Amino acid sequence: MNESLLRELVPAVIGVLVRRGADFAAAEDAVQEALIRALETWPDDPPRDAKAWLVAAAWRKFLDAARAETSRRGREFAMEVEPPAGPVPATDDTLWLYFLCAHPSLSPGSAVALTLRAVGGLTTRQIATAYLVPEATMAQRISRAKRRITGLPLDRPGDLTTVLRVLYLVFNEGYGGDIDLAAEAIRLTRQLAASTDEPEVAGLLALMLLHHARRASRTGPGGRLVPLAAQDRSRWDTGLIAEGVGILQTALARDRLGEYQAQAAIAALHADAPSTAETDWIQIVEWYDELLLLTDSPIVRLNRAVAVGEADGPRAGLAALAELDPELPRHTAVRAYLHERAGNLGQAATLYAEASRAATTVPERDHLTREAARIRQLLRS
Repeated sequence: MNESLLRELVPAVIGVLVRRGADFAAAEDAVQEALIRALETWPDDPPRDAKAWLVAAAWRKFLDAARAETSRRGREFAMEVEPPAGPVPATDDTLWLYFLCAHPSLSPGSAVALTLRAVGGLTTRQIATAYLVPEATMAQRISRAKRRITGLPLDRPGDLTTVLRVLYLVFNEGYGGDIDLAAEAIRLTRQLAASTDEPEVAGLLALMLLHHARRASRTGPGGRLVPLAAQDRSRWDTGLIAEGVGILQTALARDRLGEYQAQAAIAALHADAPSTAETDWIQIVEWYDELLLLTDSPIVRLNRAVAVGEADGPRAGLAALAELDPELPRHTAVRAYLHERAGNLGQAATLYAEASRAATTVPERDHLTREAARIRQLLRS
């Protein structure tokens, strides 16, 4: 079965459902469920008209979900009219929902994906991008997680590590994506930090605060992306930076290093530097080495290559980059930057243009296009 065909049909099928009266989020959910069904049945019984089959299946899923939602609202209304006896606590249960979605019967990866979709408000595409997997694969994972806990009592909270991972990904999407979720992630992480002395919770909170402190300088007029080297550091929130550094120092003093503490240490070094040139890149590379021991993440290796390029020169950075999978997100953009710093302007312009075509967001695409144009102008002058 051609999964690329399925991906190509998704926008059109969602559009049909929206024109029939479904809101976009509900249409997206219904199409995802239909995709799962297609992946299960098409290999043995392919339809004559793939689009018509998906539209029909997705519309049925939408109607089923709409009827279930109507029934749920009816039950909620009945409870409001005649509430149960006893006091009702006026508390925020959002963080508790994160723990409940991290159900012990689910694998950590499935629990994170389900929580991001059900509670965090991220789309399946955003979650798939965060995990570097195809959207159809992530849709299957979320669907399986839903089926796994259907009918189970949601009275056993999941583990802290899973919830931290969810909060981290929600913050990252809010910080750099289409939905503003960063402040909510910080709020929930503050709640969590107030209820536990786990150093990694403090490390995650410090990391969020240090990144959030730079938020005002990350974009220009019209949402234009401003890279770190070009940011106006006078606009950084020094109060948040001081709070983040203080929290991080307390966590590091516990001598139980984790990945969020290591990331926060890198962010603190950036926040402490008066400029890119004055950044302690050697220490940043050392922290990336610590982070690799904890995670062995390809994205960490990519970011480390950039730091190596700053600490030891662009050719050293390119050598580190050559060891990585060129299909990694931002790999081409990093190559372009390092080639520019090495003086290979022609190659840099070509790579910036190539990276812009692979960009997953409009601001990133426009930034890389401008970089390609800037280098070409330098070559002409």
